[in-house]
Amino acid sequence: MAEAVAGIPAMVGSGVDVGIDEAEGERPTLRLPMRQLFQISLYWFGINSIMGGIGVVVQDQVPGLVPATLLGPALAFQSIFTMIMASLIQPTVGMISDYTISRWGRRKPYIAIGATLDVLFLYGIGSANMYVTLVVFLILVQFSSNFAQGPFQGYIPDLVPQSQVATASALVGVMQTFGFVFGTLGITFGVTSGQYLIPLVFLGLVELGTAIGTIVWVREGQRARNRAGRSWLQIARSAWATDILKERSFLNLVVSRLLFFGGLGMLLNFYLIFMKFTLHLTKDEQALWINLTTGSVALLTMISTIPSARISDRIGRKPVLYAACAIGALGMGIAAIAPTVQVFLLAAVAIGIASGTFLAVDWALMTDIIPKAASGRFMGISNIAVAAGGPLASIIGGAALFVFTTGLVIGPLGPRVAFALAIGLLGYSSRGRGGDHRCGDRDRLIPLGHARVPYPARQ
Repeated sequence: MAEAVAGIPAMVGSGVDVGIDEAEGERPTLRLPMRQLFQISLYWFGINSIMGGIGVVVQDQVPGLVPATLLGPALAFQSIFTMIMASLIQPTVGMISDYTISRWGRRKPYIAIGATLDVLFLYGIGSANMYVTLVVFLILVQFSSNFAQGPFQGYIPDLVPQSQVATASALVGVMQTFGFVFGTLGITFGVTSGQYLIPLVFLGLVELGTAIGTIVWVREGQRARNRAGRSWLQIARSAWATDILKERSFLNLVVSRLLFFGGLGMLLNFYLIFMKFTLHLTKDEQALWINLTTGSVALLTMISTIPSARISDRIGRKPVLYAACAIGALGMGIAAIAPTVQVFLLAAVAIGIASGTFLAVDWALMTDIIPKAASGRFMGISNIAVAAGGPLASIIGGAALFVFTTGLVIGPLGPRVAFALAIGLLGYSSRGRGGDHRCGDRDRLIPLGHARVPYPARQ
């Protein structure tokens, strides 16, 4: 990637001037119109639509590709390797994008490449008829999607001023949830027909469309960081430098993220297995209740997101996050003891509220504390927790399935135990939050690596 004239950032696409402060790494100061905040968040819809579809495919296809006694280990195995791929790629490519200079800017080349590869690898998942083949393409999708996602998630720290962080974070939560539900609903055709190729490719094209929208509409923000003569290999390796271990607030927040997404991932990773082997629903019933469950989660997430963001501006981020963990634990408790699918739907309602409440402020809290010039690196590392939440749930839940499988029959108690274990993850999640920030506080949350700076109260 050729170097550009120093001090002249590459700008691509239509939009507004974001008013970047002159000091490298400071947050933008100019408020963005709601249209621009929507455009910045749109690609989250595409990314999560393919992840929602893949989640259903894994739960429906893996039981038919492996013996019943190996279902738990098989789910855990694929989750571990997809997690490793996501964890390696996202921070590394995010870090490289912080230094990239190109005609498209520093983030967009990676988004274009990753979204295009996603379509190809989703075709492979839809065509797979062996467990090993399925796992290989699942790993490749994690490579391509995180190749795009690592750089992309730097846009909020790059472009959004402090006064709009909560709103932007809420929009991210809405897009993530709406995308996940759209992907789940789009893939239900495969549950009844057993054919996943067409719906998976369709979801891939939807994601590619949102990527193109991001490339066309979203402006680049800050100028690329100076490589100071370092090679690209050195830049990539620096994503994993040990200096980050000194950032206690950041690390606490990452661990808390991991536990929360692990707790909610227990429901998302095992609800179809719960319907199959615990409630013994037919294929047609599964397709119906998948739609009702995901629709309930989506509706409650979107209803709770914006109010939660506004409340966090008044009372602080952490109390709202504590509430999210408590509501999530309640939902998983209901799921664990649900005697019917109708009661299970109540659990989905609670999970929807918890998800919307959490997503509304989690991103805001994260963008409050990371250094803006290295947003690609820090957001990439923070999202390891998101990528690892599902595998953590699969490992713990898979172990529960393995323990309660007798012979060739998957026991109905296994999914219930998995849901119950999620309560503990959500409880510990509430203990690991880092620093807090609320609009109008006398002291601003200290950005990583900066001195304490007084933050004047609003007049």
